Amino acid sequence: MDSVDRAGGGGLNGGTMPVTLAQICRYPVKGLDVQLLDRVALEPGRSLPGDRRFAIAHGASRFDPLEPAWQNKRQFLTLMTHARLAELDTQFDPATGALHIRRHGREVAHADITTPIGREVVNQFLNAFIGDEAPKPVRLVEAPGLALDDAGENQLSLINRASLADLERVVRRPVDPRRFRGNLLIDGAAPWAEMDWVGKTLRIGDTVRLKAVEPIGRCAATTVNPDTAERDMNIPKALMSGFGHDECGVYLEVHEGGEIAVGDPITPE
Repeated sequence: MDSVDRAGGGGLNGGTMPVTLAQICRYPVKGLDVQLLDRVALEPGRSLPGDRRFAIAHGASRFDPLEPAWQNKRQFLTLMTHARLAELDTQFDPATGALHIRRHGREVAHADITTPIGREVVNQFLNAFIGDEAPKPVRLVEAPGLALDDAGENQLSLINRASLADLERVVRRPVDPRRFRGNLLIDGAAPWAEMDWVGKTLRIGDTVRLKAVEPIGRCAATTVNPDTAERDMNIPKALMSGFGHDECGVYLEVHEGGEIAVGDPITPE
């Protein structure tokens, strides 16, 4: 992306304001709700612990629970193809394995989805909820040790909230960061400064180092309002018309692990 496409230019933050980690976000079930963390320990070559641990496979999916492996996002129910997933408010407790699902303020299912019996309880609800919108049966799956994310490279995603503010200038309305389902949200950088970090190492806090490997191209999942489940904003089109590309955020690889926490400083090396 050319520097003229970045309102705010390159560099770290275009001024003296420090860049900090504003939010740590985990998505226990692909396509469902976010879980905010105060701190988390990262390991080299691994994604955010517990992120996209589970996914919802449809009846035509190639995912094999007997030989679980990463699969393309089209093998699962996602917001890109099934916007109604945003109607569900979910909470997952990794200590107990309990997934609670609420719809329109009422709890409609809960079970320990780390067990076959618990997953079947949730599967019954999901099949009734999704109706004829997906090949049956739909079912919760996991691939132990792998994140069932879009990239399939054990990466994290970083979103610069200043870039979202610049996107809001183009669309002339608020843009909820949840549309982008990023793991690390940052404050203090100039708009689109993260694109200049690709190929560089970022230090978070004192010990953790991650390499920014590539920008993230955006798909129809970002068109879905996370509160109403309506497709009410064409984010990819707005990115193309406003900036000449469909990218927002960058993928990161953990090179040196350790604990990160909200408020930690971030510096490119």
